[in-house]
Amino acid sequence: MSWVTGLMLYGVIWWIGLFAVLPFFARPVAAPDKQTGWRGAPERVRISHIVLANTLVALVLWSGCYLVITSDHLSFRHGFLAIEGDMGG
Repeated sequence: MSWVTGLMLYGVIWWIGLFAVLPFFARPVAAPDKQTGWRGAPERVRISHIVLANTLVALVLWSGCYLVITSDHLSFRHGFLAIEGDMGG
């Protein structure tokens, strides 16, 4: 895997993971609105905690993807997933 591919893969994993990690550090407003009962947006969004947690989770997931992609055991060229014979027909 080239460094550009690795960087793009990390970016995709980070962006998708952001939506999974986003609600972890968000706490709703304690008292709902008196008229509607709606709590609205979180009172204190700890975006730095969210970004840090997401970066660490993305790094772990990217490392796993990197190991699987660069592994010879899960390859269509050789290993137990190898396709035998001529594909030309």
